[in-house]
Amino acid sequence: MKFIVDQQVEDIELPENLKLNTFLQEFHSDCKSPECKFGFYGFAFGQSPFHVPKMVQNALIQNASNGKYAAVPGVEDLRVAISEYNKHYFHMDVDPARIYVGPGTKELIYNLLEILHGTVILPTPAWLGYLPQIRFLKKNYHMLPTRSNKKITPHDLKKLSLRLHDRQKILIFNNPNNPTGLVYNKRELEEIAEVCREQNIIVISDEIYAQTTYEFENFVSMGKIYPEGTFVTNGLSKSHAAGGYRLGYVIFPQHALDVRRQFKKILATEYTAVTTPIQHAAIAGFQVSKEMDEYFRITRKIHEIMGQYVYEKLHEMPGVKTTKPQATFYLLADFNQFSPEFNASKIDTSQKFSETLIQHPYHTAIVGGDSLVLERTDYSARMAFVDYDGEKAFNNYLDNAPKTHSDRLEFVKTNAPRIISGLNMIENYFDHLLKNAHSQIKYNSSEVPISN
Repeated sequence: MKFIVDQQVEDIELPENLKLNTFLQEFHSDCKSPECKFGFYGFAFGQSPFHVPKMVQNALIQNASNGKYAAVPGVEDLRVAISEYNKHYFHMDVDPARIYVGPGTKELIYNLLEILHGTVILPTPAWLGYLPQIRFLKKNYHMLPTRSNKKITPHDLKKLSLRLHDRQKILIFNNPNNPTGLVYNKRELEEIAEVCREQNIIVISDEIYAQTTYEFENFVSMGKIYPEGTFVTNGLSKSHAAGGYRLGYVIFPQHALDVRRQFKKILATEYTAVTTPIQHAAIAGFQVSKEMDEYFRITRKIHEIMGQYVYEKLHEMPGVKTTKPQATFYLLADFNQFSPEFNASKIDTSQKFSETLIQHPYHTAIVGGDSLVLERTDYSARMAFVDYDGEKAFNNYLDNAPKTHSDRLEFVKTNAPRIISGLNMIENYFDHLLKNAHSQIKYNSSEVPISN
């Protein structure tokens, strides 16, 4: 019997993160070198390395027997806890009725795009999950490239918006930003919000990394600056190292009662409600407590230490430019200085760059520019600095928090040797690339091939 798949699904490509994962699995099954058995240095996958907070784990165990369906918007106690969490950490006084819980922010963003009319504005570089959703839903969209500082400007946003004739536009705004690790300050948010009000742009503000902001007091939510037009999404995956729990939430704008009603219909139709035991576990995670404060403080300090090390090591490599992370566990590295050498070696796309870097003898995984909604010939790459045992590092920090630069360097050496080795491999890769390219240039300029 032949099964016919809907053309809409046929046209969708595998998401870049899964495509990369498939490539890695296939490559290592084919690689014959003994060195392939150790795997690869992982700068590609953005998963927090830390343990799920113990109080969250315990709450999940205690609620394992709760098999009842939850209310579609979420368990009431959880929505109250999320409201208090936002009031305490983000200084937003949000009625629990404005909060809906879903199976991860990825699904909630998809649900919002389902019900909201309008052309989508997507700043680039971008998290690799946004564009596949936009395409799957057949939404009209326009890219909004960032400037050299890797942030969008009010001027560019307004200029693009004036070209769009929809009554309503949708800006997907990721702050703190994946892949750059940058954070928008209050003034920048206010200037963007001013354009949004003027141009009737609603904002889906993906703030999943908010709690990872290194200088946490500097983080400001777009929901506080533009409450009447912003949908704020957040969840457990990054701040609580609980991606596998699949729980996120959305805060609706003020006075968006009808949108909430429509959203409820979508949730009830697609998945009824988030797993009940997981929701009760999340209550413990979102309750304000000294234990959670300490967990957030230590994890963000370790992210900062690792990010600073990766930033400094990449900056030591001639020709490499990077963003300096202020949050998250990523930075964006710019390798475009090597474009002539890439081309001389027939590496003409960022995808090929990623593929050659994972091959023997380098064994290093990154996410290349085309996966970040950049041009295929943009040799930028997202570098995730999470390839270490997070629980071990957490406990070591608890026992002896590094105070000086040399202490922090020793902390990285002790707790993240794979990050160090991976960066050394990247340096080796570019040494070899330069030598190979120069050999090619000499060979091509000579009438007689140069022998080895």
